[in-house]
Amino acid sequence: MGSTFEWYLGGMTPLLETVPNFSEGRDPGFVREVCAEMARAGAEVLDASADREHHRSVVTAIGTAAQIEDAVVAAAEVAVARIDLRRHRGVHPRIGALDVAPVVPLLDARMDEAIASAARIAERIEALGVPVFLYGRSSADGRGLAGLRRGGVEGLRHGFPPDRYPDHAAGRTDPHPTAGATCVGARPLLLAWNLQVEGVALDDLRAIAAALRERGGGFAGLRTLALYLGPDRHSQLSMNLEDVDTRDPGAVFDAAERAVHEAGGRIVATEVIGMIPDALVLRTAARRLRLLEGDPRRLLSARIARHVAARPPDLDAVVSWIRAAGADVPPHVREAADRLALQPTATPILGDSV
Repeated sequence: MGSTFEWYLGGMTPLLETVPNFSEGRDPGFVREVCAEMARAGAEVLDASADREHHRSVVTAIGTAAQIEDAVVAAAEVAVARIDLRRHRGVHPRIGALDVAPVVPLLDARMDEAIASAARIAERIEALGVPVFLYGRSSADGRGLAGLRRGGVEGLRHGFPPDRYPDHAAGRTDPHPTAGATCVGARPLLLAWNLQVEGVALDDLRAIAAALRERGGGFAGLRTLALYLGPDRHSQLSMNLEDVDTRDPGAVFDAAERAVHEAGGRIVATEVIGMIPDALVLRTAARRLRLLEGDPRRLLSARIARHVAARPPDLDAVVSWIRAAGADVPPHVREAADRLALQPTATPILGDSV
């Protein structure tokens, strides 16, 4: 149940995704609290993960624009209250307690709807006293995370440089003392993944990362870092492949694997952060299986979702099902169903009414 079901009842309400990243990866209680607050705000939490060495946690949630906005702000309030960046140490670059809060249009939602939602989130986070940078499609100059996080929050402690002044300064000339600053932006679907590598020195792995990333003449949309996770774990190629629906993740993996092998090492595992995009599975299968017509429009899950989005639901059947389910359905959904029964000719958006 939750926002996905409510979105289904609404029929045409745009469905958005958010994948907030937090500078806390060692306290399971923090992740549980964030997930609970985001769910309480109406979003459906799909996934949550945390990493000790990165000292970072990532939560994936979907919902209507209002639900996503409320959920991100609720999560930001938890992060501001519980994270102190003055004591934070981790291998992943960061400038904020809530470090990044992207908004992603799903299915037939439009990018301009995600941009508008991100703008509202930025204003509400600024109201918490935290400066906000806009990035991606939300930024007038299209600035990216790598430039904004260069030098970490420590590099901003003496004031924001002229070329990195926040879009929403919260009345400050430097980051919040404990919560830092937050990057908020709209972007297309992204694949965040880590390749665990053994047998390659860190300097050599950094050279591989530099050659793979877009800025080094490698793959379009690829951002790559080489990280050392400590003596008990492998080194890592930490990668973001932007706008993954138009890219080929399998080609990226093959190139990384060849480079690692030539350096005398091997890739021992691949970790996907958050949900697994269809493009990763479909295009990798198409390459490995020599699949004819590997067209993403033929994915059954995507076609079913678009079928549901394009057609008003059978409200009588839905209300009957909710009433028959009894205690298995949350009280607010039963109450909404009762309201629907009193308005049989309407096509309400349940997600906006509860």
